[in-house]
Amino acid sequence: MSSEHLTCSWLQWLLIVLLKLSLTFAGPLQPINGTECTAKGPASYILVFTGHWSPQTFPKQYPLFRPPAQWSKLIVVSHNSHFRLWEESASASAGVQNFAELGVTVELMKEAKEARRRRTVGAMYRTAGIPNGIGHSSTELFMQPRSSLLSLMVKMIPSPDWFVGVNSLNLCQGSQWKQEVTLDLQPYDAGTDSGFTFSSPNFPTSPQENITKITSQMPNHPANSFYYPRLKELPPIASIKITRQSRSPDRQTPMSNHILPNSINPYHFSATPLDCEVSLWSSWGLCLGPCSRGGVRHRTRYILLRPANAGTPCPELEEQAECIPHSCLKRP
Repeated sequence: MSSEHLTCSWLQWLLIVLLKLSLTFAGPLQPINGTECTAKGPASYILVFTGHWSPQTFPKQYPLFRPPAQWSKLIVVSHNSHFRLWEESASASAGVQNFAELGVTVELMKEAKEARRRRTVGAMYRTAGIPNGIGHSSTELFMQPRSSLLSLMVKMIPSPDWFVGVNSLNLCQGSQWKQEVTLDLQPYDAGTDSGFTFSSPNFPTSPQENITKITSQMPNHPANSFYYPRLKELPPIASIKITRQSRSPDRQTPMSNHILPNSINPYHFSATPLDCEVSLWSSWGLCLGPCSRGGVRHRTRYILLRPANAGTPCPELEEQAECIPHSCLKRP
């Protein structure tokens, strides 16, 4: 037998031994970032989205018409750890931009379908919009262990590019599906439009910024519709409740998408105080009357935002002072 044949046989034997040793001592694969679900089968859930956007809780510039406050379609995606529908401090995709600005779902669903072909997305769900700031919508979810993460988005209408959402919520913990999850939702800015108010005209952000959370003091500008400097944090503008159903995993009945009646007990939040906001003083007017005999001059300001919910009342809008010589109206 040649030396080359002996060397080849020896290498093959060595590889077999090493392979057996690795299989003997290797432990189970570790979950990626602790998100791997080892549940034995799928789970069925009911997701209920509730809007809390009311003029009592969010009185500043509350949209009453053209259009009134309302919510867009609810977009829900189940996926694994290799997919992101959206993420805070990250750039919005083209689909997220179109949805956050216009409420259009075509591009967003296209992105999810492409991810589904790569097996990073499990299923996609949509519900009808809610025609008021306060209301409910729901959908049934069928979750698989390989796609146990849940992300969703709902656009605020009207708004420049604001939405509420959830990013990569894991409904599975180890080998067990969670029974119930309730989350309060806050508004986010998609970073693609620079409007400050609910009804701002289209004002594209260039260059595009990252997705950021809107707070009571950020953006730090009095013109912003969510600027409430007296509040440490905004009250929840929406919430979700996800409840596991006792459905048998074998029953593959159609998923339901429907708007729930407002008979569900509403959340009760304390009214948000809105302080009066006034303009700067105008310049002083000309003196009325002779300067030497008690003449007076006036200046005015006007109300920018009327108070609500026991907020600070408006100050005086007119002020007068004695004339000074250089402001007197000289007679010819």
